[in-house]
Amino acid sequence: MRGLSSNGNGKQADLRALMRRYCNRPMSVADACLVRLSERHMNGAVFTLDSDFRIYRRHGNRVIPVLMPD
Repeated sequence: MRGLSSNGNGKQADLRALMRRYCNRPMSVADACLVRLSERHMNGAVFTLDSDFRIYRRHGNRVIPVLMPD
């Protein structure tokens, strides 16, 4: 996780925890950041082509609203 800012309340730890949770589906740092952003901005949706976002959950069990082609 080199290169991420170390200032701020455990942001790296939050991303690492997400990446560990989904270790059976390798989650990139970018994906973890998007999941974390979806947790902070509850009214937003993630625009992506990555089908893994149908599996990822925010706050552990809530579906992340995504905009993606079928």
